[in-house]
Amino acid sequence: MITIDGPAGAGKSTVARLVADRLGYRYLDTGGMYRAVTLASLVTGTPPERVAQDEAWRDWLADDRLRSGPVDDAVSAVAQKPAVRAALRDAQKRFLAAGDAVAEGRDIGVVVWPDAELKVWLDAEPHVRAARRGTRKALERDRRDERQTMIPPDAVVIDTTALAVSDVVAEIARLVRERAA
Repeated sequence: MITIDGPAGAGKSTVARLVADRLGYRYLDTGGMYRAVTLASLVTGTPPERVAQDEAWRDWLADDRLRSGPVDDAVSAVAQKPAVRAALRDAQKRFLAAGDAVAEGRDIGVVVWPDAELKVWLDAEPHVRAARRGTRKALERDRRDERQTMIPPDAVVIDTTALAVSDVVAEIARLVRERAA
């Protein structure tokens, strides 16, 4: 089990997806789960707590509107709802219990799967993260979500500011091989 946490624009999703592909592991995009709950709630008018508990969000995971402005604007408020967090945390734990997975998010290594064999914290300079996201909105969201962003005390911290994605993926793969030996 590998957890990859960090703020928006640090490269979590891209790196986690590529690491999972490289190792033949399953990939868990927790941010996508929160976005799917938000989108389903916005479109259907169903309270996000009910969407999360009924797992109705699963139908919205592949929707091209997950990264739209309305979802960006609402996802922080939805993610702060205790009932939503509890329902999605349970779904995440069920997914991860099967093993051989790379999970990315903001609190995976501390809250969801604290016993992961490898915990990684990705970060980058704020101006780089803003440029990667194409907007300062992601950094504003980080400030709103700061209480949910926790660096695992035993995480390997990788500053991605000046690194190519392939270098970050290679470093994490190296860490996996090192820990397996």
